[in-house]
Amino acid sequence: MMWLRRLVRGLSIWWKKNKITVISGHASFKDKETISVTVADRTQQTVNTERVIIATGSKPSSIPGVVCDKKRIITSTEALSLESVPEKLIVIGGGVIGLELGSVYARLGTEVQVVEFLDRLIPGMDFSLAKEVQRILKKQGMKFFLSHAVQSATVSAKKVKVSAVNNKGVDVEFNGDYCLVAVGRKPYTENLGLENIGVTPDKQGRIPVNENLETAVPGIYAIGDVVAGSMLAHKAEEEGTFVAEKMAGQKPHINYKAIPGVLYTWPEAAGVGFTEDELKAEKYNYKAGSFPFKALGRARASMDTDGFVKVLADRETDEILGIHMVGARAADLIAEAVVALEYRASAEDIARMSHAHPTYAEAIKEAMLDATEKRSIHMWVFRKNSLKRVIAYKAKIYFLLSTNIIKIYHYGRNDKLSVSAF
Repeated sequence: MMWLRRLVRGLSIWWKKNKITVISGHASFKDKETISVTVADRTQQTVNTERVIIATGSKPSSIPGVVCDKKRIITSTEALSLESVPEKLIVIGGGVIGLELGSVYARLGTEVQVVEFLDRLIPGMDFSLAKEVQRILKKQGMKFFLSHAVQSATVSAKKVKVSAVNNKGVDVEFNGDYCLVAVGRKPYTENLGLENIGVTPDKQGRIPVNENLETAVPGIYAIGDVVAGSMLAHKAEEEGTFVAEKMAGQKPHINYKAIPGVLYTWPEAAGVGFTEDELKAEKYNYKAGSFPFKALGRARASMDTDGFVKVLADRETDEILGIHMVGARAADLIAEAVVALEYRASAEDIARMSHAHPTYAEAIKEAMLDATEKRSIHMWVFRKNSLKRVIAYKAKIYFLLSTNIIKIYHYGRNDKLSVSAF
């Protein structure tokens, strides 16, 4: 953990350099301008201030019938410090935290069973990502039980039993060495003395704020996990910067649709902007383009061929509405998508920009080309028996073959041919 200690030490140096005073302890409001801090030796320190930013974050939540003892029925906090690799791990929740930690233990050799209430994984991300991630993680050995409602979790000796009911009303039982409860997080807004300043959290424990992230009390702001929106560190970072700039008299902005979500499994998954389900619900006139990693030279060289990039764009204006991907380094690749959304680029704009070869980023360019009148250069996929598609591409394929640009190879079980460049 040397790197972690260095990181913490680096933060201390940064605080000192920027003349930031750090008081470690539990803080609560006495009134809107006075904060009481209980420090390590249980003594009280009082801080007087004109402005306050509440950024207390969140903590793991649970569900009825499941009590985390932090020994066998654990949260993400305890999952990071188990003394040994368990033989069997039950994960309640198929969201980001459950899949990330579950996949880590699966790669270490643990038999991982994911029990999810919904009929899909990673709710909030594009459904195509959920299907691809499930396919990939299943191939890695993880087991998924969707549409299962957990009723209880009990500990006996060094084993855990989880009881659930599936969508057919049948009782199902899961047994393991540990049970990881990963059903989301809840804002940490308890015992902050909010009642002393006239701030009342909503039913989910979130602090109501206006468009400036200011509470009902002038001069008191709230950001990050304690307010509505996604619980992401980089979202909180943007909000912190926003509030600081507001205080300084500047005019910042945050485009929440341009804040990416990332799943840190391997391969990674990431998305930004509208999902396809959201566009369908709005009956939006959109178009889509995609490109698989298996047709990407860099991915084939590194043997990271799982995944794809999908682009959603306005059918009339070509403006990019959403970009979603599963694949190697998706967490890094999504930054290009954020830039595209923030500057309201069209699919053709990105398609016409040079992308270095060989890189994973070429998948974004190709997906943009596919969204731009199906003009992807380096791959066509068609069924052997689809005569119309064969005829449509026949002249183009012959030309590329004659110039030695492409090779044709067969892949998969679904009777498809792929034409890809090298």
